[in-house]
Amino acid sequence: MAMQSAMESNSGVHERAVPHTDLGVIPALVQDLRETFESGRARSHEWRREQLAGIERLLSECERELVDALRTDLGKPEMEAFSAEVAFTAGEARYVARRLAGWMRPRRVPTPIISQPGRSYLYKEPLGVVLVIAPWNYPVQLSLGPLLGAVAAGNTVLVKPSEVAPTVSRVLAARIPQYLDPRAVKVVEGGVAETTALLEQRFDHVFYTGNGAVGRIVMAAAAKHLTPVTLELGGKSPCFVDSSADLAVAARRIAWGKFFNAGQTCVAPDYILAHESIHDELLQRLRGVVRDFYGADPQQSPDFARIVNVKHHRRLMKLMASGEVVVGGEADEVARYIAPTVLKNVAPESPVMQEEIFGPILPVLKTSGVDDAIRFVNERDKPLALYVYTTRDEVAERVIERTSSGGVTVNHAWLHLGVPDLPFGGVGESGMGAYHGRSSFEVFTHTKAVLRKPNAMDPPILYPPYTEQKQKWVRRIL
Repeated sequence: MAMQSAMESNSGVHERAVPHTDLGVIPALVQDLRETFESGRARSHEWRREQLAGIERLLSECERELVDALRTDLGKPEMEAFSAEVAFTAGEARYVARRLAGWMRPRRVPTPIISQPGRSYLYKEPLGVVLVIAPWNYPVQLSLGPLLGAVAAGNTVLVKPSEVAPTVSRVLAARIPQYLDPRAVKVVEGGVAETTALLEQRFDHVFYTGNGAVGRIVMAAAAKHLTPVTLELGGKSPCFVDSSADLAVAARRIAWGKFFNAGQTCVAPDYILAHESIHDELLQRLRGVVRDFYGADPQQSPDFARIVNVKHHRRLMKLMASGEVVVGGEADEVARYIAPTVLKNVAPESPVMQEEIFGPILPVLKTSGVDDAIRFVNERDKPLALYVYTTRDEVAERVIERTSSGGVTVNHAWLHLGVPDLPFGGVGESGMGAYHGRSSFEVFTHTKAVLRKPNAMDPPILYPPYTEQKQKWVRRIL
């Protein structure tokens, strides 16, 4: 698939012109970053802590500017913009900074007898020059989150914000050089042309968040330089609602997780597999929760976001006919609004079940029980997240053990990604590699094996001639 057809275009974004970086300067920017890295500037603990502190100050001092930009690009409610973008990322920076010295320290490991005398260590070293390609749905968190991991690991970084959120892109391009070392962290703005030009350069790691089609393009481009990649993709994250579930709680938590950011969240519940015995009641409760959250007319609610552009709005509207509307269904293309919508009587082969929805449309399908739900999930690509609502521990364990997904939350939606000690990432079609917390440091770090041998002792057993006696001793040792 060509880059132009696979990557996000800016169609449908009217007054928000896309900012661009001159293509001719890109090779020089990458070379500058490489020279900075090779100078050793980014290796010290002090430098790394300064960059993390700079990210935290940027988020604090530019909070209003960032929140306003997020409202312009995505119609994000202030509560969602602050909690999921500003506060979450600042908390991650603080968490990493507090633990960084310990993570950097070489760690001694056991040395086998054949290598004695000697001491064995694991050294943590930065990879080099990192490229971060960020998406539009959480453009602050998903630009600065990987960035903070990369600088914590001692790398120099080039950040490419999404052109589909151009207001946020401009803010990041202006503010990052003010708060971080401009010799070690640079920003390139633009769309397909700029991303293509970046992927022609040699990096030491590429971190991409987005869809699978572009993920394949990124991986193919990186392969030309044998560059490792982290792909944070998405997929259809299922919810299984067991017959034992507390339906009032389940409906509230699923609706919150689904309609947060108007469903434009990679780990949003994509569809529900509801036990047939509670299917109808769950639908009624979801209808009530949507009204409780957003009122009789969600378009007037200050707490409901907008679709990012007309292109995505039209794509989502084509999926609306895949089932019978229980609640919602209203839309306004000019305002980029689609009501929080729940569908029933959805066929597994319908269009809404063939792609990641990435919008405020929630299909609900019936299932006969946990084994039927597990079979349904396992017949499809491995999702980024999976949710199970039950009061029976054995049901939760069964789902966890017999399905494969990037992560699982039991009796809630996507809160596992907020636990710093849990790595966040996909498996199979939903991605490769993970970050958050220590994993954000590790993903941008090479663990180097080091064996230190003294000169004082040099047992002759390893050296020719290989006498029969030496061979006997080697067989005993090994």
